[in-house]
Amino acid sequence: MTVYVNVHAALEQMRQKADEERSRGPRVMVVGPTDVGKSTLCRLLLNYAARLDRASVYVDLDVGQGEVSIPGTIGAAVVERPAEIEEGYSLNAPLVFHYGHTSPSSNYPLFKMLVSRMAECVNKKTEKSKKCNVSGCIINTGGWIKGAGYDSLKHIAGSFEVDVILVLGQERLYSELKRDMPDFVNVILLPKSGGVVERNQHQRSDFRDQRVREYFYGPKKNGDDSFFPHPTEVSYNDIKLYKIGAPALPDSMLPLGMKKEDNKTKLVPLQPGTNILHHVFSVSTAKSIEDAVLECNVYGHVVISGIDPDKLTATVLSPSPEKLPSSILLLMDMQFMDIDM
Repeated sequence: MTVYVNVHAALEQMRQKADEERSRGPRVMVVGPTDVGKSTLCRLLLNYAARLDRASVYVDLDVGQGEVSIPGTIGAAVVERPAEIEEGYSLNAPLVFHYGHTSPSSNYPLFKMLVSRMAECVNKKTEKSKKCNVSGCIINTGGWIKGAGYDSLKHIAGSFEVDVILVLGQERLYSELKRDMPDFVNVILLPKSGGVVERNQHQRSDFRDQRVREYFYGPKKNGDDSFFPHPTEVSYNDIKLYKIGAPALPDSMLPLGMKKEDNKTKLVPLQPGTNILHHVFSVSTAKSIEDAVLECNVYGHVVISGIDPDKLTATVLSPSPEKLPSSILLLMDMQFMDIDM
């Protein structure tokens, strides 16, 4: 714990220097394998900064176990108040992008595209807000660190122009990053968080299910739900369903000038039916399919909880009773069975 407090103190010195010189505050990336306490360290650093009246940008790129929004997304938010023990961060207007899977390896070209887009948005935010610029960024990453996973870490570091990388619990990863990062990047090896418990795949899946449930119903308070989602019947004509990524084709069947990676970022229309039942969908801010849908953030998420092929309607479980703000819905791998309805 002491070493983490020392890291906070060093980051605060960087913020004070940035304030004096009217420059950019520290951009910190936290990396390491699964179950070493990356999210815990991010939360600690953000809480300490918030107590000093900082407004750090928290960027969560862990698509499997993220905290800004539900799994299958990447998100960013300004943290100005310490996280509550039960309810987590008090996030106002988080910026969330749809990814659709719980592992970056499921669609790596899309993941890289979204990381670059998120970095662009964070840069615009810090350019407009002196307080955010001086406070800097804390970037959480997933546990994918080998092969293409290591390449993704380098891509994240380059996209966000990080100047500090905190490596938790793995000397080999520390050595590789020390070798490959530019000289201005300070790579620091830290022990993993004390008390971290390794989770198996079943526990990880349970956590993801719980995160989705809390999105719709909120955290339990005295055994009761905090929120009350709303099932709404919508016509097939009022929604446009898509998934991102077409089936892989052999090189010989690809159109001239097209790469295999291009198929991974292609929008594929879906027809309403039982195949989408209980799937989570992201509600895109794109107004039409002509917009760059993949690079648009999302309003939030809904679940297709029912299908009526005779009436050509779908029942949509939404956090809000209002009409859907967009007709463009993007499919996620995850399903949510709402036993409370």
